[in-house]
Amino acid sequence: MQHADTATPGAADPLDAPDTQVQVPPSTHQITIAFTGSGSEYFRIWIVNLLLMLVTLGIYFPWAKARRLRYFMGNTLVGGQPLGFHGDPKKMFKGYALVGVLFVLYSIAGEFSSVAGLVALVLVAGLWPALFKSSMQFRLANTSWRGLRFRFTGDLPSAYRAVLPLFIPGLVLVGGLAFVNDESAPPAWFGFLALGVMLTTLAIAPWLTWNLKQYQHNHYSLGHLQTSFRATVGSFYLLTLKVIGIWLLAVMLPLGILVGVAVGLDDFEALRKNTGIWMIAAAMLPALLGMFALLVCLKPYVVARMQNLVWTKTGNAELRFVSNLRVRSLLWVTIKNWVLIILTLGLYWPFAAVALARVRLEAVSIKSRANPELLVSQVQPREGDAAGDAAGDFFGLDVGL
Repeated sequence: MQHADTATPGAADPLDAPDTQVQVPPSTHQITIAFTGSGSEYFRIWIVNLLLMLVTLGIYFPWAKARRLRYFMGNTLVGGQPLGFHGDPKKMFKGYALVGVLFVLYSIAGEFSSVAGLVALVLVAGLWPALFKSSMQFRLANTSWRGLRFRFTGDLPSAYRAVLPLFIPGLVLVGGLAFVNDESAPPAWFGFLALGVMLTTLAIAPWLTWNLKQYQHNHYSLGHLQTSFRATVGSFYLLTLKVIGIWLLAVMLPLGILVGVAVGLDDFEALRKNTGIWMIAAAMLPALLGMFALLVCLKPYVVARMQNLVWTKTGNAELRFVSNLRVRSLLWVTIKNWVLIILTLGLYWPFAAVALARVRLEAVSIKSRANPELLVSQVQPREGDAAGDAAGDFFGLDVGL
């Protein structure tokens, strides 16, 4: 177990303050996370999984996913001890089959009429929160650390409050289509409805994300320890505004330069004839390169900032997570991965997956108020509880969420 006392007398407690105040902050211990996987090892697993999925026309996918999870979790060391995955591929197959049947039924219903499609969508939306809760239960109950199984303690009403709002925009649009004649063009009111739904969805997207993350991160449990999520919805809106600002800068930069060049020239057409369109394109090249660079940076920026926001605000009075994923590190790995994937015609994919897992996992650590060894001894389960309650749940199926 790797840990180090980090507190000094009079220093501010780095952990979130508990409900009751204390005079002297307790010492803190850091539990590190390391990833020991290698691309060459995972390549052998990946290529066998790929071949078997091709031979079985995709039926082998749950078994392939179980092998992948066992490898990645087995090489994720928390405090020097590996995680474990114990999921049954047969249960995973049942979950995927159930989701497949739901989508087939929805597709068939949509072929008959928009009303039938609406009814099918409502039924799928009605089942999806329960399936999401089931998937979280399955994943946590079949994940272990030092012989202890994790648990997901979220209840069904909370799942519906977290997941169902994601379907509301789609339900509104499909409901509007139910009043549209299939043989004629959509009326003008439907265009305004679609625009309103799109703008509303963009406006509430940060809240939808926060609502879902709150449900997930409020219900991770190990023994008597259960996490809470302390991020505010305002922090999600602030991150969204930053992302929109970067996107607007990337799009508006070359457009602004082009407009400025056109306005500043007395005879743009004469310049085009004299110098050629390629000279104008060459003048625009720096702006276009800047736009491309900003757009390439956008996804790593979102992933890094979201990981840091979500996990650093997850924990409880005894321990909390800290994520310090740097955008520069994630951007470098992302660019390197895509370049090598293209050059190797996809064969670098397993190496890329290992590199990405390493940079994201090793950016996370855990800070504990108690000595990690003492903490582990306190969360030892009672006899018969090690497998976790969710493992025996009838709905404890992996549905790929």
